[in-house]
Amino acid sequence: MLGLSQIILSKTSVDAYNPKVVRSTMGAIFRVKIIEAENLVETLKNIKKHKFKVVATSLGGEENIYQMDYNKKVIVIGNEAKGVSKEILEVSDTKTKIPMLGKTESLNASIATGVILYEYVRRKITKS
Repeated sequence: MLGLSQIILSKTSVDAYNPKVVRSTMGAIFRVKIIEAENLVETLKNIKKHKFKVVATSLGGEENIYQMDYNKKVIVIGNEAKGVSKEILEVSDTKTKIPMLGKTESLNASIATGVILYEYVRRKITKS
């Protein structure tokens, strides 16, 4: 559906195979490789060695998701309470945000992920 091949989770993320999580994916979780990183910062540093750029979501992002080039990017989504950690922000090549109207500052992590991934899909579809 999205063309993703893998998802990297930090050790402190929710259990990807929790029955509620599996049910919410409608089985899609079994078509994507799930990697649980023991140390997410080190994992991201290693990924960067393969010419990928790390993009962290942040309310103070320099660009927004509609300006971002999605080629060879790893997108880091923080949690609702604290966002992306300071250590990951420091290893990130850029910070991006979802532009919002009104007084709402942010979305929950799953909704933000959906919005970002569907902007990626929209671009793929319009290029075809």
